[in-house]
Amino acid sequence: MENNQPSLLKRFMPLIVFLALIVLLAIGLTLNPREVPSVLIGKPAPEFNLPLLFNEGSFSNKDFIGQVTLVNVWASWCFACRQEHETVKHLSRNGVRVIGLNYKDEPDAAKSWLAKLGNPYQAIAVDYKGRIAIDWGVYGAPETFLIDKDGIIRHKVIGPLSDKEKYDELMAVMNTLEK
Repeated sequence: MENNQPSLLKRFMPLIVFLALIVLLAIGLTLNPREVPSVLIGKPAPEFNLPLLFNEGSFSNKDFIGQVTLVNVWASWCFACRQEHETVKHLSRNGVRVIGLNYKDEPDAAKSWLAKLGNPYQAIAVDYKGRIAIDWGVYGAPETFLIDKDGIIRHKVIGPLSDKEKYDELMAVMNTLEK
C-alpha cells in the first residue's frame, strides 16, 4: 500500500517560506535606507588627478595630505545641492577646508551657479564624466567625504548636509580628527 499523504515538510513549506519573508521584511523595515555603508571608510582616498573649474592646474588625492578636508560632491543641476549650499558655506566660513568635486556638470552652468549662490570651496575639481566619482563610490549628488590629515576617508554623508542629524554626526567625527 502506497502512502499518498504529503510529507510534513511539503505540507508546511508554504508557511515556512511565508514566515521567512515576514522576518526579512521586518528586519528591512528597521534599517535606514539613507545609511549606505562605504567600503572606503578607513582607507586612503582613491587616486585621482582632475582639472580645476576656475584655474589652470589640477587637484589630486595628494593635496589632502596635511589638512582635514571635506570633499563635497555637487552639481548645478542638483536640487539637494542647492538645499545644502548654505550649510557648506557656513562650514567654509568657520574654517573648514571644503573642496568641491563638480560631478557630471557643464562648466559654464557650474560657474554661473556659484556666481549666483556663492563659492565656499577652496578648490573645485571637475569630474565631467563621473568616472572618479565611481571610484569614490558616489551614488549621486550631494555626497560629502571627510578626509583626515593623512588622506584617509573617515566619514561619508549621503544627501544634503543641511539635514541636522547628518550635520551633527559629521561634526562629531570632525571634532575627533582635530584633537
